[in-house]
Amino acid sequence: MKKAIQSNEAPAAIGPYSQAITAGGMIYVSGMLGIDPASGALKETVAEQAEQALKNLSAVLKEAGTDMGSVVKTTVFLMDMG
Repeated sequence: MKKAIQSNEAPAAIGPYSQAITAGGMIYVSGMLGIDPASGALKETVAEQAEQALKNLSAVLKEAGTDMGSVVKTTVFLMDMG
């Protein structure tokens, strides 16, 4: 059985997908951006974006009943959109 996870402390998904899904005892988190959930604005610098993305990830994991200490694998994609 799978269950969608939605945290109000992280930005809403910007497409037709969930912030995370739990299935088979695992949590699969979708991509996290450096967007401030309160303002909806992308943070200015790469460092600020990375910090915010990790805060967003932490919020989604908390909603799923776990935390960053339980993360087994992380993939980071970096791209200069400018």
